[in-house]
Formats: sequence, structure tokens, C-alpha cells
Amino acid sequence: MRGEYKVPGGKLVAVDVEVEEGRLARVAVSGDFFLEPDDALEDIDGALTGMPESATVSQLANAVQGAIGDDVTMIGFSPEAVAIAVRRALGHATGWHDHEFEVIHEGPESPAMHLALDQVLTEELDAGRRGPTLRIWEWASPAVIIGSFQSLRNEVDAEGAERHGVTVVRRISGGGAMFVEPGNTITYSLYVPASLVEGLSFERSYAFLDDWVLGALADVGVDATYKPLNDIASPAGKIAGAAQKRLRGGAVLHHVTMAYDIDADKMTEVLRIGREKLSDKGTKSANKRVDPVRSQTGMAREDVIEAFKAHFRSRYSTVEGKVTPEERALAEDLARTKFSTPEWTARVP
Repeated sequence: MRGEYKVPGGKLVAVDVEVEEGRLARVAVSGDFFLEPDDALEDIDGALTGMPESATVSQLANAVQGAIGDDVTMIGFSPEAVAIAVRRALGHATGWHDHEFEVIHEGPESPAMHLALDQVLTEELDAGRRGPTLRIWEWASPAVIIGSFQSLRNEVDAEGAERHGVTVVRRISGGGAMFVEPGNTITYSLYVPASLVEGLSFERSYAFLDDWVLGALADVGVDATYKPLNDIASPAGKIAGAAQKRLRGGAVLHHVTMAYDIDADKMTEVLRIGREKLSDKGTKSANKRVDPVRSQTGMAREDVIEAFKAHFRSRYSTVEGKVTPEERALAEDLARTKFSTPEWTARVP
């Protein structure tokens, strides 16, 4: 059996493994990584041989780490990367190419409906009624989307939001507040099974799930990088922020909001961006924290989105998808009974 894992920003790790009586009998690690000294590869193979077939990523990584000395240098990969490749070989974890993704890009929705769709589509995947999906959002109206645990009054200037006709909604994932306007923002959601991020810490899963969009940004001329924990940045400034929610059944919601052409003055009138947060980002002005994709590409928003979709399709197996009538009915009910209510929006006052 063979498993592969491409380290985000690093190298490919492959593992060929045979199992006998519930244990790894023969293990061969390979890849385009760098390893010094050369004979450390035999130590890695030996550390994995004899491990239980049911061993977790943590147990496999610890075995590898314990087998290599302080004089061993692993460049472009890690013990965890080897462990993930082993788990994939054994069928416990999956890679991008083990799945076919639906790509959904439909018409504008209200802010509450978008958040309701995120919950419904994640729950439908969790229940086995939907496969992995990429959904591109279109906005019907301006909004501020606050994180699940943020204080409403501390994050949003209510008078500024009312003055500019901005709807305030709370999402089910954590993270910070996002200011969006129709035509000025690129937002997408990934709904994936837990097996795709098997063995990855939360921080590493952000980099892993955002890796494709870094390639898509490169296609349109933006030199973007992942910046822990959940930002996508360029030399000119922050481009996007990501957030995640994991259901108990294992489904993962990963969504990203990207600035295409932001009205920074309006944003600062609506959001209460504190000095502590600005100092943490190493800047004195909120206007300088977010750099729009438009200024770096010169492309129309629609063309950028089409380039993103084309890049995703070039990397993974995809089919055209849509929100089903049943999913839409569930989302409409949630939008009305949860995401549009003051009880949910102000659950952290």
C-alpha cells in the first residue's frame, strides 16, 4: 500500500508499506525532501517497522522522532509528515485526490442565508448525504460577520453599521470580524471530511486547506503566503482571513474571506479595531492591514474568481454542483430562526 503527503510549502513524502498480522512489516519512505545524514532514512524505515497498523499519527511521529539523533536534519518534511503518509497508505487518512469535489457558485444570498448554508452543508457532509464541496459566495448586501466567540459591542460600531446599511451576523466558527460589500469581497467555503486533515494540528490544517488558493493567487500575479494562524498575506499586506469549525462527527468547515477592493474608511467606521490588535499586527493603521487583490492584479473580480475555480479544477477532481432544494429549505429555516435573531447575534453581548 502506498500513501503520499505534500507538506504545505515543503516537499512530498511517500510511504510504501506492507502489513502482516496487524503490524507494519515492510516500510519504505521516499520523496523529494532533503535528509542528512543519508543513512538516517534507514533509521526512519526501521522505526516504523513493527508498529501497530492502528497506530495514530502521534504514535508514528514519536517513533520516527525517537529513532533519529540530534545530528539528523530533515528539510522540507517532518516526522509528522511521514506519519500522515503512513496513515494514508493504510487507508486511515485521505488525500485531495481520494475525493471528488462539487464546485458550487450560485447567485447572491443574504448574509444570514450564507451562514445558514455553511452550517447545513457541513452537517449534510457529516451525515454522509453530501460529498466534499467548494462553495463560492456572492453577497446580496453589505455585512459584518463576527466570530462565534466575539463580543458584539466590542467588535461592531452599531451606529456606523446602521448608517452604512450594514447587517451584522455571527458565524458558527471562531476567529475575527470581517467586513464585506457586494463586489468587493471574494469568499469561499470548503466542506471536507475529517480524514482529509487526519493527523494535522489546527494550525497545520489551515495551511494545508489554504495551499490551493496560494497557487491560485500566484496564477493571477499575487505572491501570497500563509501566515499563522489564519491569515493569507502578501508583501503589500494582509489579503484574507480564514476560520474553521469542526463537527463532532468529523466534518470540517473551512471558509475564507478575501479583500478584492475594500473601502477601508467605511470599514473602520463599522468595526471597532482595537489598538491591541493593531499593535499585534505590527501596524498603526487599520487601513494598512488589508491590501485588496484588485490593486495587485488589475483584474475584474469575476475574472479572479474564474481563475481560482480553474486552478482548483486543475489540481483536483471536480464536478459542477448546486445547493439541493432540501438543503436550501433547511438553510432558509436556520437563517430565520437562528442567524437573523438577536439571541444568536448578541449571544456574546
